Amino acid sequence: MNTSTRIALAISLAAASTAALATEKFTYLTNWYAEAEHGGFYQALATGLYKQAGLDVTIKMGGPQVNIMQVMMAGQADCIMGYDVQTIQAWEQGIDAVTVAAAFQKDPVVLIAHPQVKQFTELKDKTLFIGSAGMVTYWPWLKSKFGFSDRQMRPYNFNIQPFLADPNSAQQGYLASEPYSIEKQGHIQPRVFMLADQGWPPYATTVVCSSKTLQSRPQAVAAFVKASMQGWKSYLTGDPTPGNTLIKKDNPNMTDDLLAYGIHTLKASGTVMGGDAARLGIGTITEARMKQTYDMLVANHLLDPKKVDFHKTFTTRFIQDAKVMP
Repeated sequence: MNTSTRIALAISLAAASTAALATEKFTYLTNWYAEAEHGGFYQALATGLYKQAGLDVTIKMGGPQVNIMQVMMAGQADCIMGYDVQTIQAWEQGIDAVTVAAAFQKDPVVLIAHPQVKQFTELKDKTLFIGSAGMVTYWPWLKSKFGFSDRQMRPYNFNIQPFLADPNSAQQGYLASEPYSIEKQGHIQPRVFMLADQGWPPYATTVVCSSKTLQSRPQAVAAFVKASMQGWKSYLTGDPTPGNTLIKKDNPNMTDDLLAYGIHTLKASGTVMGGDAARLGIGTITEARMKQTYDMLVANHLLDPKKVDFHKTFTTRFIQDAKVMP
């Protein structure tokens, strides 16, 4: 090999190495403080799955004072952790937010009752503590489908003490959060009813992007979606320590016990790997399922169908080829 050939080969190898190291910046904004329900995304970051996909990902935490839709539309996040109800309703305000994948096949919202309650329908006779978000999402559905009444509803202020003090009450919560706190503080084994198991249709912990991002950065979105779902598989079937380490770094209030409880409930409930995800892959969304949520919103007067084109609110093109099987 002559000198010129060696130089050319060295330049070629250097260029290839540089290309391999090149990554595209991508920001994902979550809907709350870091927790097990965000584990797959943190796992993908911690284990290098995003980097392998050519992305330099930043995960930013949301919180009670963060309007994640506004942050995304202002260009400060490429995609956000969404929720079908808000995403579809956003179109009424002219916000073109599009769901491209759903890490959770079930919304983890639950109603929590005292141990003596055996069936969901018994809650019609209980005082129910419901938060402000629940009042404008699942509460109208509960009233229309199960006959719950506004007379039994009381405001929930993220304090479990009123529930613990009243054995004839039930309260809202999230699968991997309030039930754990009630067990620890109240020393009771509460009865937990997942609304999704009662027919509540929305997906949750979704990947939502603006139409502009989908048009200008489709390859980056596709890479983010696939790597994220690989992260969820790793988090729930492998060693979650890498993801948990980053979660605790972002949210120092998070404990190992609560993370372990969250992972257990996500597995046991089939929230990530059950439903359509079991046969189509983690993160799956389908038109039929999205239509159920859209129709539910319209039926409960939570959406004006004249203002929202159902087919613009989601797309399956970024998840259908990912095929990250459980």
